[in-house]
Amino acid sequence: MKTNPVLVLVAAFVVSWQFTAHGADVLVEAESFDSVGGWKLDTQFIDNMGSPYLLAHGLGRPVGKASTSVKFKELGRYHVFVRTFDWVAKWGASGSPGKFALEINNNRLETVFGTQGREWDWQYGGVVEIDSEEITLALVDLTGFDGRCDAIYFSPAKQPPPNDSNVLPSWRRKLLSLGDAVVSHGGYDLVVVGGGYSGMASAISAARSGCKVALIQNRGVLGGNGSSEVRVWSQGLIRRGKFPRIGEIVEEFCDHAKKSPGTYEEFGDEKKESIVRAEPNIDLFLNHHAYRVQVSDSKIKSIFAFDTKSNEVKRFEGKLFVDCTGHGSIGFMAGGDYEMTPKGRMGMSNMWAWSEAEQPVDFPQTPWALDLEMDDFPYPRAHHGQWFWESGYDKDPINEAESIRDWNLRAVYGAFNAMKNRGGADKHKAAFLTWVAYVGGPRESRRLLGDIILDQDDVVSKKQFVDGCVPSTWSIDLHYPKEQYAKKFPDNPFISIAKHDRRIDRNFGYPVPFRCFYSRNIENLFMAGRCISVTHEALGTTRVMKTCGMMGEVVGKAASVCVKHSCLPRDVYQSYWPEMEKLMQLPGKATRSDVSSNFTVPDDSMQLATEHGPMAGIVPSSLPGIVVDNRNAKLVGSWTQGNGLKGFVGYEYLYASDNSGAQAIFEILVPEDGEYALQIAYQPHENRGTSVPISVASDQGLAEYEVDMTKKPTGPSGFHSLGNTKFNINEKVIITIDSKNAGGMIHADAVQLIKTS
Repeated sequence: MKTNPVLVLVAAFVVSWQFTAHGADVLVEAESFDSVGGWKLDTQFIDNMGSPYLLAHGLGRPVGKASTSVKFKELGRYHVFVRTFDWVAKWGASGSPGKFALEINNNRLETVFGTQGREWDWQYGGVVEIDSEEITLALVDLTGFDGRCDAIYFSPAKQPPPNDSNVLPSWRRKLLSLGDAVVSHGGYDLVVVGGGYSGMASAISAARSGCKVALIQNRGVLGGNGSSEVRVWSQGLIRRGKFPRIGEIVEEFCDHAKKSPGTYEEFGDEKKESIVRAEPNIDLFLNHHAYRVQVSDSKIKSIFAFDTKSNEVKRFEGKLFVDCTGHGSIGFMAGGDYEMTPKGRMGMSNMWAWSEAEQPVDFPQTPWALDLEMDDFPYPRAHHGQWFWESGYDKDPINEAESIRDWNLRAVYGAFNAMKNRGGADKHKAAFLTWVAYVGGPRESRRLLGDIILDQDDVVSKKQFVDGCVPSTWSIDLHYPKEQYAKKFPDNPFISIAKHDRRIDRNFGYPVPFRCFYSRNIENLFMAGRCISVTHEALGTTRVMKTCGMMGEVVGKAASVCVKHSCLPRDVYQSYWPEMEKLMQLPGKATRSDVSSNFTVPDDSMQLATEHGPMAGIVPSSLPGIVVDNRNAKLVGSWTQGNGLKGFVGYEYLYASDNSGAQAIFEILVPEDGEYALQIAYQPHENRGTSVPISVASDQGLAEYEVDMTKKPTGPSGFHSLGNTKFNINEKVIITIDSKNAGGMIHADAVQLIKTS
């Protein structure tokens, strides 16, 4: 019989450990420390290395100690092992940036950790004498450059613990006296895994629709890529198309960052969590990692997750499940059909920011970082490295995720080293790093397959599916290595370029069908976010966060239909779509106590939107007379939309450059004979034209005006009067705003005709 060498290796570890294990052995998980100090709990790579760990992410300045107390049953001599590694060794880089020390009762061991090994393993730390039943243990960062510690092991025997991923979990649990205990959490209508925009929206939408929901997130904050940890500002237009109420829940919690990466405060982690916790139908489980799925008869029965701080295992049982992990992890573990583009995938970004002090600030030399000069990267003029600091295009986005993140860190530190210690040293003496994302922002990995796989042709042709429900307004935006920066590191370039296919209506978008939001072979599994059923090309447009959030809103409502009728996701489309359409027309704040109750709509429900989106300005129908908005004007030349100058009419206003050839042509049909006041709407600004030409053509002849748009309009509600004129019934009045010799930017918002007699 041919023997599987992997099984032999696993068996050898088990036998060896079982034979040599000592009752006095003590295992301390770093994530369970009483105080993590300045260290960060990193949960991104549990599926790869088997555990969360502590990371000393100090941007080149050592972070504060992490400390805890540890009890021993037996006193005496112990051998110490620390699970860590030299995180740059796999690239043969010189130096070990992640150095740290271990203190026992304030006495530091001689061994410096984080200096050995290309992969996670147990580094030997020597022998210590334990002379009291309780000691204090501390991790002391020595560099500030991302040292990492998984666990500390004390044993009377000088034999390293097992390091095999198939053995470690059960070995850990036994030493931690956790045994096989599992805490059951059942009775859920919907179990949501993943706390990004799609997961939050799924949970809130389902809960408000009367479902009992569990929301499981393996990090300490909600928002995913849209959290303060990653800081990708939310993009994609919401509340438009056939169901303009979809997007109102996203609007409640989305960030309002003016740029990416922005600031911590702009991403509102606390606000996101408070909105979720305010829902009585949601049980929120932060810092819980889903690692196993129980499946029977093509249906998920339960999901197992462990607390990333205490290691307590919990089983979540529910009727329905939704994969909002981004990587399709739940669907993958359940045996769901999936695809992953083999080559040319988009990568992971780790953005960063820097500032300037009043006095010079030192930055350590980084010989272990990427060897960069100032010409090797785009200079961060706005004091931040943006989304295009991206790598890992053809690397395994799941199994090599930690290496991709670490390569990005080497790129950032190498660039800042060039700014501080090489060609940019004279200019950047006072520069210092203020933030570097240690949590990566991935774009593409597994995509779970549904009854429809949306492709590029569907997107570009705006194919009208019967179940089209989520409007996607982002272009087909795919990322590739930027050639000019790829020459030095062709194996893994770290600067990307976005290539857009803009054949998409950026205001109205195209409808993503509901049949992309459930698995074609795992019968009770929904999906929302980056792992929905689309091709690589279509992912380029559906992947932005507000669009992903709207998917979650739809899935949450669909879950309530399933619970009400004891049916499966596919049945929502096949048998209950008219009911689903009615649910998608309800305000985001509409609630009901259970799936059989009537909805309650609060008075402060979100402002009604139309197929073009919410009206942020004055509703035209609320104004007297006849009002023609800029959306109904004939446009000539190049115009830009704006909404920053308040008091506009409708959805937005338009502006164009002086002498650009741009014209906005409005037409009004006179309803009856009489004298009328004719007005145009604009919002004044110092860069607007001082002599904008306006012409009015009718049966009465041609009248010409010049308007100084730097000054406040003469009429009410932002309207400027062009005087009174007598018109006849059915007479066509044509008002043209022209850029020729305008003396600045021209502004087009609306025109108004009011009868005065």
